[in-house]
Amino acid sequence: MTRVTCLVLAAALVPAAAAGAGGGGDIDLARPPLGLTAAPAHVSLDGMGSASVRISNPGNGPVSVDLARAGFALDLRGAPKIVAHGARRAATSWLTLRPTRFVLQAGATRAVALSARVPAGAEPGDHDALVLVTTRPVRRAAVALRMRIGVVVVVRAPGRVVRRLAIGPLHVDRAHGSCVLELTVVNGGNVTETLSRGRLRIVLRRGRRRTTLSFEPRDLRPETRGVAEIRYRGPLHGWVTARIRLQAGSGVAAVTRAYRVRL
Repeated sequence: MTRVTCLVLAAALVPAAAAGAGGGGDIDLARPPLGLTAAPAHVSLDGMGSASVRISNPGNGPVSVDLARAGFALDLRGAPKIVAHGARRAATSWLTLRPTRFVLQAGATRAVALSARVPAGAEPGDHDALVLVTTRPVRRAAVALRMRIGVVVVVRAPGRVVRRLAIGPLHVDRAHGSCVLELTVVNGGNVTETLSRGRLRIVLRRGRRRTTLSFEPRDLRPETRGVAEIRYRGPLHGWVTARIRLQAGSGVAAVTRAYRVRL
């Protein structure tokens, strides 16, 4: 997970309360009928920090915007999902948003102030939450289009930073005529780790032939495990040796393992 970009978490066509034509006015055909952006899409706060998020409406009509806090997690393969407020290492209750409701005219931008208050006794390391930004149409229409995006917020509570990555099983999935290597990585530390090409190296060897694999980077939250998926279409087939090298962090010894797998 390179850093999580602006996540489209939900978009639904919802019948309007009353049918009818739009509210009139000029329409800019160069603009989309509905739009919503947030920048930055990922906010990191160090302790009792604060930041500003810019909410913009690139659409051709005004929208009402609601902001709310939610719990955030990644599934085994790195897809974001909304979880309960009380989930472990959630920073949901730590956040304050101002304002939480406003109207954006077409092409307008408004800044939202975001601040965190870390409670006494909080576990050191990273805690995260999601700021949900949801639109509601201002004008009446036969169909109301709503859009929801999320801004990931990571709050680092003070204390000792622990980096502890471990390599788990390596499986080969040959479903649907393709070959995908699935490597499990465990984050036993207290900060979010990014599995990037510079930190995770996977080399396949068969006799004198070898190839280095590439994969999409992903994030791994504290005290969780995840799967790095590597799609392979190379020339090596049959039984090969897969050598894995994972750099856990600065000043921490790299973790290495070797597997025998059949491609």
